Amino acid sequence: MNSVDRRHLLETAVGASAAFAAGQWLGSDAAATDPSQPPIKIGQIGTGHEHASAKMSTFRKLSGHYEVVGIVEPDAALRKNLENDAAYRDLRWMTEEELLGVEGLRAVAVEVSSADPRIMEITGRCIEAGMHVHLDKPGGESFSAFKRVLDEAGRRKLAVQLGYMYRNNPAVQFCQRAVREGWLGQVFEIHCVMSTTHPLPYRKYLSQFRGGTMFIFACHLIDLVVSLMGKPDRIVSYPRQTRTDVGVEMCDNGLIVFEYPRTTATIRTASLEVDGHRRRQLVVCGDRGTVDIQPLETITVRPPQPQSLRLALSEAREPYRQGYQEVSFPLQTGRYDDQLIELAEIIRGERENPYPLDHELLVQQCLLEACGYPLG
Repeated sequence: MNSVDRRHLLETAVGASAAFAAGQWLGSDAAATDPSQPPIKIGQIGTGHEHASAKMSTFRKLSGHYEVVGIVEPDAALRKNLENDAAYRDLRWMTEEELLGVEGLRAVAVEVSSADPRIMEITGRCIEAGMHVHLDKPGGESFSAFKRVLDEAGRRKLAVQLGYMYRNNPAVQFCQRAVREGWLGQVFEIHCVMSTTHPLPYRKYLSQFRGGTMFIFACHLIDLVVSLMGKPDRIVSYPRQTRTDVGVEMCDNGLIVFEYPRTTATIRTASLEVDGHRRRQLVVCGDRGTVDIQPLETITVRPPQPQSLRLALSEAREPYRQGYQEVSFPLQTGRYDDQLIELAEIIRGERENPYPLDHELLVQQCLLEACGYPLG
């Protein structure tokens, strides 16, 4: 078994992007803060997104990078339910106007529900106020609204980071490097899955989106495929409803195919798979090698476990031998730590954004097209 350690990463990182990936594999403890720079003042708007409280907990944990100045939640019922939640305890609850008026505020995390039609209006107001934004995924149901906001962010030279946490998964970053540096040769097949079992209330929530489970979950996988292969030539979707006994009309079993000149990528999402988290996967096959990541994430299991993958090579790539082998990585310090540290470094001008606005725009375009939304 190969284990990716600090010395090997620093020796084998090639080019700026590989060096970036190597640094991220080390976990958030490796990202030291500059004591001459004060923490970035940040606030959060909304608590309705599934990842909202975990994001707030992470911002508060990363106190060397961020100073959380307050939280906005106009929904009185949501606020009452969360006032004593550990993630929000002792924070100042304020209006959006108050938050955006805080002196020295530099960034906002937009964590409203994905079903909230105001999601891009809120994000747009943050951009107009001069704020960098962490926007939890996906970016709403209107492509024109999403593009309008990102175009304005580009004009103002502001970062908009979508909350796709697998980007900073060490196994995914290894896979990206293997493809980028030609270890796998000509990629001909990508297969990815993100499924689970959803109870009736969540199925009702998903039923309001075109594409159902594809809208909320395939976005993660589309982000990975686009990062590896770019814009597809054609997108073909096969939405299906398999379970019909619960009285909810929705796609609970979806297949999306991305077509490229020499490659096909399949993206599967379902609300039906027993213990589906354990079979979430990213498999990339080329004519010189394969990367097989299954499960796609281990930080969320209890207790959290180090990530690993299976690597097959037609010829040795030091320190990896020919044939199949397991590659393991250090345990991540938190599910969102590395991505939010990355955002802080982008805001401070310490690194270029590895996922610029045109990437975010393309991912959103592909997602909406796959789910049957108009792009006008």
